[in-house]
Amino acid sequence: MRGLAVVAGGGVAGLALARGLVAGGWDVEVHERAAGPPATGSTLGMWPHAVAALHRLGLDDLLSARAVLAARGELLRTDGRVLASLAPRGDVRFVDRPDLLAALADGLPAGVVRWSSPLAADALDDALERADVLVGADGLRSVVRPRVAHARPRPPHQVAVRGAARGGVDRLAETWGRGRIFGTTARADGDTNVYAAFAAALASPAEREDPLGLLRRLYAGWHEGVTATVERLRPETLDVRELHDLPPLPAYARGRAALVGDAAHAMAPNLGRGACEALVDAVALADRLLAAPDVASALAAYDAERRGPTRRVVRASRALSRISGSTRGAPARDAAAALAGRVARAATAGARGHRDVR
Repeated sequence: MRGLAVVAGGGVAGLALARGLVAGGWDVEVHERAAGPPATGSTLGMWPHAVAALHRLGLDDLLSARAVLAARGELLRTDGRVLASLAPRGDVRFVDRPDLLAALADGLPAGVVRWSSPLAADALDDALERADVLVGADGLRSVVRPRVAHARPRPPHQVAVRGAARGGVDRLAETWGRGRIFGTTARADGDTNVYAAFAAALASPAEREDPLGLLRRLYAGWHEGVTATVERLRPETLDVRELHDLPPLPAYARGRAALVGDAAHAMAPNLGRGACEALVDAVALADRLLAAPDVASALAAYDAERRGPTRRVVRASRALSRISGSTRGAPARDAAAALAGRVARAATAGARGHRDVR
């Protein structure tokens, strides 16, 4: 089947879907709020099923030239003692978000991505009149979602700071303390990707205006791997945001509208699976639209394929978010961190065996 797809949102899910559909002969319009691709951004973990999706989209060059292989990792106490070791199972990579978005957009025909052109709620009827399918790839506060299902983002209980530090690391390291975590991964440019998450009650809105000062305060007294990294942070890269997720939706498609990525299943970042699931959503939806005889059967197949697996990931991510944000004492926290290591290993194995990419 071929037709016209109108896509709200030019992030990972929207661009991946456009790439998959254009390759199959579809006409696509991607409406994106931003003026152009981002120049900076965090590093994304690509689990095996997401790596398979990138291969499916023809992005082998990105994986070979701009991705870092994840070889090993550790969960640590605040004094530096190792609580659990992580050995990724299968092909796991780290890719910088700007590199991923640039690679997804590269090669799309001119005019497919319409920068500075968000799709407003009052334009959806017109879009549905023109298009064979309308896709919401517009994130947590999607304007398309009400056409499919009604859900409000759940209140945050954690805040995240993401950024980059000068100098490199050779492994993933995540340190757990009372009500906060601090993690580092490698970047393709040789610097270090940094992410910190902490209970929202630990920092007032005013304190969040100075993220470097806030991190110095929250992680003072932790082992040197954390405190030295904080001092190497590049302040211009720091991004602060509250961590929301979505309750389970009853459907990812209704009529001729569908949802992909965070619009369907925004999740806590603790398993590092948000961008992965967005990529797999996009490939699954593109494949169903290309193979099915009509839009209705394509969207029904997509919904049946993706809703169950992503619900499970959202639940697991939310559970780990609550564990990592716990303010309980050290013994309970350390036991929870060791459990989180087992959950993360199981999640890697589950991603490797995913049936969503064909």
